[in-house]
Amino acid sequence: MVSINPCLRLRAGVVLVLLILTGTACTEESPPGVADSADPGIGHVHGLGVDPADGTVYVAGHYGLFQIRSTDTARRVADRIQDHMGFTVVGPKTFLASGHPGEADASSGASPHLGLIRTTDAGATWTSVSEAGTADFHAIQSAGSNIYAFDSQTGQVRRSGDEGRTWKLGAREEVIDLAGNAEEPDRVYATTPRGVQVSDDGGMAFTTLSAAPLLSHVDSPAKGELVGVGGDGRIHASDDGGKTWQALGKVPGQATAFTAVDGTRLLAAMEDGTVLQSTDGGRGFTVIFRPAATG
Repeated sequence: MVSINPCLRLRAGVVLVLLILTGTACTEESPPGVADSADPGIGHVHGLGVDPADGTVYVAGHYGLFQIRSTDTARRVADRIQDHMGFTVVGPKTFLASGHPGEADASSGASPHLGLIRTTDAGATWTSVSEAGTADFHAIQSAGSNIYAFDSQTGQVRRSGDEGRTWKLGAREEVIDLAGNAEEPDRVYATTPRGVQVSDDGGMAFTTLSAAPLLSHVDSPAKGELVGVGGDGRIHASDDGGKTWQALGKVPGQATAFTAVDGTRLLAAMEDGTVLQSTDGGRGFTVIFRPAATG
């Protein structure tokens, strides 16, 4: 269906994520390979997740939330064009997101920043939770009783202990991705151009995991377990909280989104919109969605 404009690059071993770190907008033309020329397609992929209610894989993109139906079919949920900058699945049919309204909503006077929004019907409808008109969360992570988010507008990590209704401001970091686990609600990891960072005080202060490889995305599927992807596509994993790491398989290039559904099932989106899945903890990947070839 789509080919995605690249917004992520790796130069001299440093992850440059202009959209996330500086707020610089990617210039996106209508992507090639779209079956209907009036439909903008998925656009840049910002998030991935699996609904535990039915196992459906969701792709959060620049032009909406999509369900993967087959290797060549992704359906836009509720026909809603809406930019999902941050996205995470927190329960059956229950997702959190942030970003920007579609052009139709924006032209009617809607705020350019959605703040934190929530759905309990798998994206059919969304409700505003907090920070509408103020925050643009480029990363959202649930960790037990806490929700963590990175606000691109202030450059700060935030923590909420009441499902996102109110927030405590944390450290200033150039965050690309956040990771956390329900068994360690006060510990949060962040990928940054300086390397993988960790906080043990709920995001108030971070220290560098010196042994960690440079990762663009990281996730924590279980207590003490970390798995992430580097700018070269290499998967790296740790089972001791980041003290030591093992290099595993590889995806073909820089991932634009990455998530660990559990300890063995991983999802990664590539710059061309292809979505890959591993069922062996990152040693091997297969295609579960590939955009139509450019005509």
